[in-house]
Amino acid sequence: MALGGNPVFNGKNFRSQTRGGAAQGSLATDNTYMTPQQLQDLYTAPSAKPSDMGRMTYDDVIMKTVFCLAAVLVGAAVPTFVLPSMGMGLMMLGALGGFVLGLVNSFKREPVPGLILAYAFLEGMFLGGLTAVLDNAYPGVGLQAVLGTLAVFAVTLVLFRSGKVRATPKAVRFFMIAIIGYAVFSLINVGLMIFGGVNDPWGLRGVEIFGIPMGVFIGLLAIGLAAFSLVMDFTSIEQGVKAGAPERYSWTAAFGLTVTLVWLYVEIIRLLAILRGSD
Repeated sequence: MALGGNPVFNGKNFRSQTRGGAAQGSLATDNTYMTPQQLQDLYTAPSAKPSDMGRMTYDDVIMKTVFCLAAVLVGAAVPTFVLPSMGMGLMMLGALGGFVLGLVNSFKREPVPGLILAYAFLEGMFLGGLTAVLDNAYPGVGLQAVLGTLAVFAVTLVLFRSGKVRATPKAVRFFMIAIIGYAVFSLINVGLMIFGGVNDPWGLRGVEIFGIPMGVFIGLLAIGLAAFSLVMDFTSIEQGVKAGAPERYSWTAAFGLTVTLVWLYVEIIRLLAILRGSD
């Protein structure tokens, strides 16, 4: 498995796909004779681009990601502007539906664009409902979360492109340990909130340590993990393009980026809400 965690970004898969593409694209043909002019035309013709050979390119990933984010925005508009009176119900529907489709897309061997866009739409409904609730309690927190998400994405991309941040094996091991610990904490926190073990609406995140809510420290850690997850996604995409992965896998790359950006946004808006609530 590649560093980004996507099964399709696997070196063996890339090599097998590349060998098949090379065999089909071979210029050697049986019982075919070319005239000198035809040979000259082949010699002077421009080299085929990856897109001409059905290979994944950065442009493919960018366009597919734009489609996914557009679906997120359309989904977010439903509980925010179209059916605001059903905001809470749509938020729960989006959360559960997005979770199910997220698992389905993660375990499918081949990407299905319709399922990926449906996931993005449902996550958009969840984010739209969540933003409406928190923005009503803390005006302006939604816009701040959007700007924060864009800022973290841009800084992470710049650092990755400059080579200053890389998904090294040691860093990936630390990430895996930290993400497991964060998942365990989140499950315990949800359990305490459901069964009334903690009275604070944020659960253990609202417990103060030296006058600062624990959610601030947890939130900063989670944002750092989400940012490193972006680095891992960028690494997978880079490996896929260099290995000549089939163009259809650009949907998988877009799906991975969408999942990470949704996670990053949720962590940022929750951190902002906790900070505003502690003022």
